[in-house]
Amino acid sequence: MQGWIIYRKNESELKPESYEINRFLDTAPSENIQFKVLKPEQIDLIVTKEDRKSILVDGNPVALPDFVLPRMGAGTTYFTLAVIRHLERLGVPCLNSSTHIDMVKDKLFTHQILAQKNFPVPKTMLVKFPVDIALIEKYIGFPVVVKTLSGSQGKGVYLSENKKSFNDLMQLIESTNPNLNIILQEFIKDSFGRDLRVFTIGGRAVACMERKSAEGGFKANFSAGGEVQEYPLTPEIEWLATEVARTLGLEIAGVDLLFHGDHFKICEVNSSPGFEGLERCCKVDIPKEIYHYLKIRLGAF
Repeated sequence: MQGWIIYRKNESELKPESYEINRFLDTAPSENIQFKVLKPEQIDLIVTKEDRKSILVDGNPVALPDFVLPRMGAGTTYFTLAVIRHLERLGVPCLNSSTHIDMVKDKLFTHQILAQKNFPVPKTMLVKFPVDIALIEKYIGFPVVVKTLSGSQGKGVYLSENKKSFNDLMQLIESTNPNLNIILQEFIKDSFGRDLRVFTIGGRAVACMERKSAEGGFKANFSAGGEVQEYPLTPEIEWLATEVARTLGLEIAGVDLLFHGDHFKICEVNSSPGFEGLERCCKVDIPKEIYHYLKIRLGAF
């Protein structure tokens, strides 16, 4: 099978720290899969009835792949979505689809959908300027988690401990970028500095790890220096992760759960989840699991 990975760097620009892409490439030959790693900037679209000639790579018509793995995640731009939509229109399976990548890129929209389906989510509020701090204190409370609408690997997330620090932060944002879209979430104290990441593929939870922040910090992301260890996939965790992925239409997903007493709340969902920490602490080969699912889905066995 021939596949494309759409990523922020092409194959010649990859570095050792591009862990996930290198793992996909290293594992592919044993599964009889060949990959091209392409940046969106390499691709041009032509809207035409001559479908098979309507997509160019580096200015030249190319044979379409058997499937595409978009790996842009929260950094997915309008142009990247247009490329994925175009490939989908030409009948190329994309894991995940443009519709659902765009959906989960927006953290507020994701929580609106999950809340509508009665999933346990933290109370979430969209910021508007000037900020009514009394309203936030009444409905969300302090400390409060401040997030940008789109972000990954712990970027764009801040814990504001009290009203004063929150007010200072909001004044800074309003004075520098009043059009920045920000959401507020209730602080789940049981999950301070730790959470769970569940990796799902094709409606199945394949692994779960607990992440703990380094040096008592708030963020538990492995990419930010957090520690990881395997965590049991209980029926509750498995059900939450697989149902969330199904509800959001994601064939590949990273579902982040917060500890809340003896249960959990859904923190975030990722359409292009990293898996370096997961492979490090769990006995799982994520690229091989994805390739096996692909072959079943595409009837390529």
